[in-house]
Amino acid sequence: MSEVTRSLVQRWGASFRRGADFDSWGQLVEAIDEYQILARHLQKEAQAQHNSEFTEEQKKTIGKIATCLELRSAALQSTQSQDGFKLEDLKKLEPILKNILTYNKEFPFDVQPVPLRRILAPGEEENLEFEDDDEEGGAGAGSPNSFPARVPGTLLPRLPSEPGMTLLTIKIEKIGLKDAGQCIDPYITVSVKDLNGIDLTPVQDTPVASRKEDTYVHFNVDIEIQKHIEKLTKGAAIFFEFKHYKPKKRFTSTKCFAFMEMDEIKPGPIIIELYKKPTDFKRKKLQLLTKKPLYLHLHQTLHKE
Repeated sequence: MSEVTRSLVQRWGASFRRGADFDSWGQLVEAIDEYQILARHLQKEAQAQHNSEFTEEQKKTIGKIATCLELRSAALQSTQSQDGFKLEDLKKLEPILKNILTYNKEFPFDVQPVPLRRILAPGEEENLEFEDDDEEGGAGAGSPNSFPARVPGTLLPRLPSEPGMTLLTIKIEKIGLKDAGQCIDPYITVSVKDLNGIDLTPVQDTPVASRKEDTYVHFNVDIEIQKHIEKLTKGAAIFFEFKHYKPKKRFTSTKCFAFMEMDEIKPGPIIIELYKKPTDFKRKKLQLLTKKPLYLHLHQTLHKE
């Protein structure tokens, strides 16, 4: 194993420790930043096709550690973090990362490596803490002012399963809009809210849509709901806000929204109606976007132990 790889593993270890230290001191913003930067590096290494000195098994383990870092940063962003991935669990991974070159035991958590699916913000590539090589550009991220607030593509991995509990994966297939072809850099923000509009899970953004044709914007992307269905409060709903970039105003705007209530959670396809903005998380004054039959097309999969 080359000196370069050894020093890379040392830098990963130092970054992991920094994140865990911030986390234990309650400096959550700094911890989340450190975890996400490290997770991105590990994901990239886990998927490197060439010039990697890691074995396929080691890459799988590196990818799983990245997933756990993302789960921990999601837990820190959630209002009910006691349900999420805990710091003491994360700390069990430090010796594994440190000894990645010799580690050969079973991974302690039932998680999967996540595909590298973030769209980096323009300019964000240069800000990653320890960059040895050039990042691929953030394809589809639009002009430098496209997404001042959030960058689309912040999808989170599925939570570890729990006996008797149900997890929900929603595939966002497509959305019907009369001016679908004119939307620039469209993406969907997914959130789970209670009756007062309070977030019950971290908010996630899809990557920019894969294609536009006729009256449809196609996404074909899976969203993992970050809470077991049984733990969602009565009256909760899952919201989908369709957003697109307006070059004249130089900001990203919500065009319309849709939502799904708890009694609509069942396996298989579902189409839901689109409502006029602004997004009404309390569901008090809903106005349909159009009389035309335009909908958000979803497909639900339930996972139960």
